[in-house]
Amino acid sequence: MEGSRPGLGPDVVERAVARLTARVEGQAERIRRGVEQVAARWWPEDGDAEAFVAFCAESFLAEPEALGAAFQKLETLLEQIDGRIHEIRREVMTPIEVDTGEVTSLDRLFADFDLAPHIDDDLFKTKVAFLALLNFPVHTLAERVEQAGGWDRATWARSRLMDRFALRIPAAVAQELNKASLAAEHYISEYNIRLDRLLAENGERLFPEGLALISHWGLRDELASHYVTPDGLARQRTIQRVMERIIRQEIPAAVIGNPALLWNPFTNEVRAAEAGAATPAGAEEREPDTRYAKLLAYFHAARLQDPYAPTAPTFLHRSFERNRQMTADEVEALLVSVLEAPEVKDLGALIRDRVGRPLEPFDIWYPGFKSRGSHSEELLDKTVRERFPTLEAFQAALPATLEALGFTPERARWLAEHIQVDPARGAGHALPAQRREDKTHLRTRVPRGGMSYQGYNVALHELGHNVEEVFSLNGIDHWSLAGIPNNAFTEAMAFTFQHRDLELLGLQEPGGDAEHNEALGTLWNTYEISGVSLVDLRVWQWLYEHPEATPAELREAALTIARTVWNRWFAPVFGVRDSEILAIYSHMIAYGLYLPDYAIGHIIAFQVAGRLTQETFGAEVERMTRQGHVTPGVWIQGAVGGPVSAEALLAASRVALAAFTRVPA
Repeated sequence: MEGSRPGLGPDVVERAVARLTARVEGQAERIRRGVEQVAARWWPEDGDAEAFVAFCAESFLAEPEALGAAFQKLETLLEQIDGRIHEIRREVMTPIEVDTGEVTSLDRLFADFDLAPHIDDDLFKTKVAFLALLNFPVHTLAERVEQAGGWDRATWARSRLMDRFALRIPAAVAQELNKASLAAEHYISEYNIRLDRLLAENGERLFPEGLALISHWGLRDELASHYVTPDGLARQRTIQRVMERIIRQEIPAAVIGNPALLWNPFTNEVRAAEAGAATPAGAEEREPDTRYAKLLAYFHAARLQDPYAPTAPTFLHRSFERNRQMTADEVEALLVSVLEAPEVKDLGALIRDRVGRPLEPFDIWYPGFKSRGSHSEELLDKTVRERFPTLEAFQAALPATLEALGFTPERARWLAEHIQVDPARGAGHALPAQRREDKTHLRTRVPRGGMSYQGYNVALHELGHNVEEVFSLNGIDHWSLAGIPNNAFTEAMAFTFQHRDLELLGLQEPGGDAEHNEALGTLWNTYEISGVSLVDLRVWQWLYEHPEATPAELREAALTIARTVWNRWFAPVFGVRDSEILAIYSHMIAYGLYLPDYAIGHIIAFQVAGRLTQETFGAEVERMTRQGHVTPGVWIQGAVGGPVSAEALLAASRVALAAFTRVPA
């Protein structure tokens, strides 16, 4: 329970409590909690002690009917307010996030324009927030875990509605984090590597003309595609070297997105691409720790909010206990349960046998347990291009795609009507709606000539997000329960769609070793992203221990952390020490502490997938997602009848490993 805010004093709280308990019988505990919740967020500009006591006396709702009416009005109005502000922000950000042409200086100025932080500020200034705080409890994670088993849907809805008033962040402070996040996102979205201008270790050019890929997503996916190409190993080693230069900030700044320069990432030599042209002066000067400066700016902006969050006093607390409804210790234990599983070492040995050489660090992205591993990238791209030559073709095909996934024709049409497809500037993402009259947006890349297989794979992932978003908003009983427990759960839904890409393209037949491949592919993916997630977590822990760090100091710390995590959990499997490749993920720079959601999402996706068949897919996805924004434990229990655990994945992996390594009689 929060104490009174310094300045009001406990005597003021007691006066307000005494005045209310003298008037209202039988609600002393509820009165005290409400008064203390208001006091913890009451600032001097809200009024003096007399104003505080008078407000509490006048605004406490003792009758259940009045409470019900107040809650209904809060839900109704906040849906419209939040939804319309969200839509304004989406329009403002369209030139930045959607490929609508050149981004102008005016577009960049408008990108800093955000009304959302002012809404909560004004809800406190008008005392709407205080009325809610006086009458409805703000629950802690511990309370939800302890009590939620006996809650009905209305109690859940009231509890979730109050989450928005748990923190009182000044608009100017909230705006700083938005600006830092936007600057980091822009830096990442513009960070393209010209693979067609790379020189391999032997000085040859290995990649086709025009190939430019975003870091890290595009580089990673391109690397994974070359297990089945004749000169794939040389390409993979070249891309890994590029990643290492980026992580260490040894990449020459001039080569980023620049078609005029050739770059050898092994020697770091730079020269003009045009024969006979002079190499510009300073072309080999490294990027000046910009990557880590963006992360540091994000950290400082997030830290500004700490004094305004007494029950979640760091970004780490807010990311885990408040947003995920899981403690950092719980999440780390879940990740380590995969990293230390003996099945991982056996799986590494199987992969080593399949690639026919010692493992190298880039093999953390080995895709050979997906059926795509047997298809060339050229075939996959050709198949997708023929189906989706334009963005409009992908939009038009949504009903058929959803029906093929297992939704009824009516449900498929209804879902498609709520999803708008946009051309993404970045790798692609889903943007949910916040009021039921709006649409969720699917952002994906469709280059000239048609959608690529990589683009299709990402688009199906985002479609999974969109479907979850539609069901958990438009199909929910209370608006304040819209969504699901945390980002890991929406990632789980997205993975279940993404994993069916080849089936939808007609390139994968069910049966055979499909289940074994799915288990081993999921385990390897979870192993990889669990290591990446621990690096992300420990970098943030280091930042809080060293808040005055410089970008150069942060760079060295991140490299050390990446090597430490690698040496403990990856070197025993790979036989290679001191790799820093786990630090390449762009999420670390632009989306603070998001990465653990992917690892948890893989685990949950595997649990969920065990309940999904072609016959039940649509109905089960709808049933699960319409549970709404309850705690992770309650949601997963309702979905699959058990807790969040990697054991189902590990058990299936043991069976698969036995099948694939069985010695013939």
